[in-house]
Amino acid sequence: MRYIIDLREGDNVMEHYLCKQKQILKSRAGKSYLSLKLQDKTGIIDAKVWDLNDSIHEFSEYDFIKIDGTVLIYQNEYQLNIRRIRKSIEGEYDPKDYIPSTNKDIDQLYQSLLDYIPTIKNTYIKKLIKSFFVEDPEFIKEFKNHSAAKNIHHSYMGGLLEHTVSVVEICDFLSTHYEGVSRDLLLATAMFHDIGKLHELSRFPTNDYTDDGQLIGHVIIGMEMVSRKIDTIEGFPPTLANLIKHSLLAHHGELEYGSPKRPKTIEAFILHCADNTDAKIKMFEEMLSTVPQEDSWLGYQKIFGRNLRRTDF
Repeated sequence: MRYIIDLREGDNVMEHYLCKQKQILKSRAGKSYLSLKLQDKTGIIDAKVWDLNDSIHEFSEYDFIKIDGTVLIYQNEYQLNIRRIRKSIEGEYDPKDYIPSTNKDIDQLYQSLLDYIPTIKNTYIKKLIKSFFVEDPEFIKEFKNHSAAKNIHHSYMGGLLEHTVSVVEICDFLSTHYEGVSRDLLLATAMFHDIGKLHELSRFPTNDYTDDGQLIGHVIIGMEMVSRKIDTIEGFPPTLANLIKHSLLAHHGELEYGSPKRPKTIEAFILHCADNTDAKIKMFEEMLSTVPQEDSWLGYQKIFGRNLRRTDF
């Protein structure tokens, strides 16, 4: 198996990949060509079919296909120039090779999350956390395996859990580093902040935005999920409920980044900073992993708006 992460400029590639996206576009000269996104468990690569000849057989999005092509670099990113395509035959590929997943132990990650629950002192917050992470088998199953994004950061099976654990760990440290912080409130919202992604994004292999994701988004969806659970806990303090909901609504920090509210409590602000920190550093880490170890400079990265460098001193 020639994994995408191992492809280099000039490589000739004859391999099976999952067709993540398929578009028929027009060149400036008016000639039709195919623009594809191909995936395996190590990542996604852009691919182009410039010559739609008899060697390009019929296939659809989310088909496994066998391609024959060459790797080149376009705008500082690897791209496949494909000459031949056919649908893969069952038995020629192992589906597990095409679903990206965390390299961490899922059960250990989840246990590290559960280990925080006994440290929560507030009875109502503890009941709320347990209603999701201990008492809801369907939620637990989905949460363990879901991704945290379509393609930005943690966009693989187990990515949502991995990201959540990181955010909780960061919040736990910051809760003791500064005064006036409710640790219970902060850790609970750190655990809940992205649970709406269970409905915003579909399962693998599609891992794409659902109607709920497009029309509502995970920030609102997650807040509504928590709100419904709160309504089942007798005597849950209304002010505490509003503080939790506010942190969830404000965790993207700014209105232009999809936050219905900007952070107005110290817990909401810390959650936003922790979420942003883990997401941005993970993006940097993933970019480093796509460039050969011998290359110091990664090239211009659109998402950061700058050329990035590996620390190889």
